[in-house]
Amino acid sequence: MGVKQLHLGLFLMGSGHHIASWRHPDVDSNQVTTFNYFAEIAKKAEAGKLDMLFLSDGLSFHELSHPAELSRFEPISLLSALAVVTKRIGLASTVTTTYNEPFHVARKFLSLDHLSGGRAGWNVVTSYYESEAKNFSKSEHLAHHDRYIRAKEFLDIVNGLWDSWEPDALVRNKEEGVYFEKEKLHRIHHTGTYFSVEGPLNIARSPQGKPVIIQAGSSDAGVDLAAKSADIIFTAQDNLADAKAFYQRVKDKVQAYGRNPEHVKIMPGVSVYVGSTREEAVEKYEQLQQLITPEVGQNLLSEYLGGYDISPYDVDGPLPEIPETNGNKSRRALLIKLAEEKQLTIRELYQYVAGSRGHRLIFGTAEEIADDLENWLQEDGADGFNLMLPSFPNSLDDFVDQVIPVLQERGIYRKDYTGSTLRAHLGLPEPVYKSPILNNQ
Repeated sequence: MGVKQLHLGLFLMGSGHHIASWRHPDVDSNQVTTFNYFAEIAKKAEAGKLDMLFLSDGLSFHELSHPAELSRFEPISLLSALAVVTKRIGLASTVTTTYNEPFHVARKFLSLDHLSGGRAGWNVVTSYYESEAKNFSKSEHLAHHDRYIRAKEFLDIVNGLWDSWEPDALVRNKEEGVYFEKEKLHRIHHTGTYFSVEGPLNIARSPQGKPVIIQAGSSDAGVDLAAKSADIIFTAQDNLADAKAFYQRVKDKVQAYGRNPEHVKIMPGVSVYVGSTREEAVEKYEQLQQLITPEVGQNLLSEYLGGYDISPYDVDGPLPEIPETNGNKSRRALLIKLAEEKQLTIRELYQYVAGSRGHRLIFGTAEEIADDLENWLQEDGADGFNLMLPSFPNSLDDFVDQVIPVLQERGIYRKDYTGSTLRAHLGLPEPVYKSPILNNQ
């Protein structure tokens, strides 16, 4: 068995993941809605041989949302454009199962997959902002449990539609006038709790078998869905002990479903500050922290606590008891635990969230950053990381120019791409074709 290899994704987010990144003097926030801005970031990430670019998405916002959410491109549109200016790097995005239809989603991602030569990935989410419901003619959000029931059915349908065509169905025989073999085109004939879909999908099978499936929930329902269906799991883990426990929990669950645990990659989010010394790296962080206004910090924390409004409470006091909500449960639990263990005030907690959006922070030299990432890899705390860099393009330049060469020298990261698809980058086999006829529910 060879040396375990690290996988890295770049999470694109406006001017950066730090909520005050747009205020940094080195950031030109006027460029974040131009294609050239994202094209240059994509090309730099590809130069660093990263596995993929990743775009999150949301279907609502309010006046105090993260600045990157106030003006964001529809992700499939942007990724399709980025496919033209890149050659190898994967292209993945979030699309919710709660406010979409399976046929549309199956078609969009398979189109992106063909346009990019097999580089597409879909992050399956169920949405957790109540405000999204009001943009889709609904008065309230589906309950958490019901969202995951819908998501499972949705994902089953999409996978079935992606198997509409057998791998060798399109023969395009000019002499005999046969474009495809009819017996190798299949309908799913699905009737279920939420959907009725006949099929087939009107686009050929994926160049990589199927687009890569990503799942980002760490709740019991989220882990169960991921263990059954996902190729990558995004998660927020603040320390190695908890990360190892989550890693083992997921891998055991994957194996229990009869899947190979090595074919599911766990990639926690991480925010990285690189400096010539650790002190310089911390100084970069503190410079951004000083740009956070209390109003914005409180509001951001409220969002990550499931929508519970903490503005009436003293920012220099402890976090109050946070009731259960219908929002994001895993992130809420992580932040409550963090506040309790470290005795953080509301101000300290929102400063933490503002700097990393609830994910882990790393400060140090390129060698120290590489040490940290390698340790998590070798200790089975992660198979890779989703890089949530504080500001663009500076933080990306620091990581690609300084950290990537160290990882390459240690033999745990590629010096060049060896394949052309996202599955190849991740070391995942092409899915075996299955008959797409689903069991009616």
